[in-house]
Amino acid sequence: MKIKSTKYILLFLVFVVLIVWFGVWATPKKKLHLVACDVGQGDAILAVYGDVQILTDGGAGNKVLDCLGRHMPFWDREIELVILTHPDKDHFMGLIEVFRRYRVDNFLYNGLKSGSHEYQVLENEVGGGGTKTIAAREGIVLRMGKIHLDILSPTEEQLGSLPTKIMEKNEYSIVTILSLGSFDALLTGDVENEAADNLADGIKATRKETIEYIKVPHHGSKNGLTQKLLEAVVPKLAVISVGKNSYGHPSGEVIKLLNSKGIKTLRTDEIGDVEVISDGEETSY
Repeated sequence: MKIKSTKYILLFLVFVVLIVWFGVWATPKKKLHLVACDVGQGDAILAVYGDVQILTDGGAGNKVLDCLGRHMPFWDREIELVILTHPDKDHFMGLIEVFRRYRVDNFLYNGLKSGSHEYQVLENEVGGGGTKTIAAREGIVLRMGKIHLDILSPTEEQLGSLPTKIMEKNEYSIVTILSLGSFDALLTGDVENEAADNLADGIKATRKETIEYIKVPHHGSKNGLTQKLLEAVVPKLAVISVGKNSYGHPSGEVIKLLNSKGIKTLRTDEIGDVEVISDGEETSY
């Protein structure tokens, strides 16, 4: 009898702990959590607000799954929007398993494709899961819950001609401003110098307020971030998604430029996931 009583007490305590734990997670978070996932040399940026998730890129491997596991409750197997900025392996490879393990409602892409076998696998996963595909264009505004997503590029002019070289695909990266209240984050994919300067012109012409957060283009490559773009955005925080590589990322020139502007810079290769939390008015990182 004593053994049975102890067993029931233990089961009851486990049940209570589970109820409390579920209650904590089930209560929608009232703040935006913007996470630059530590996926090594690649990009994967997760935005979470309540039960809404937006994932921009997936890195080169499956480390993105670990990031999703850390920042999403285990029972939430739905992602409202996945964005592929451009079809390079360090941006799309991890998305294959994301599509296999999660229900993805919407997929935003720039229309460019890769001839690789792995990209064809991704296309099959996207097409076989009932996901709605959206072709990105400048001027489109998407709303996911309270999160607003303004698409700055690619432009109609860019999409009028396909790139002739693989590296030119970087210039066609989807660039978005992700907003909640007065908090704005510029997510830049792998845009390079010319596209970065064009972004600067567009931002200065259309926006009065500054942008608090910038994802430094192309893992901090010297051919990505420009002084013109920094001066147009005037960010408080710059985030570099980067891992061990042979390309020299992030460039010393880019780090020097950020330091000269007094911009706080955080890197995934130094601190792991970079998480920014905002209620739309106040932001912490």
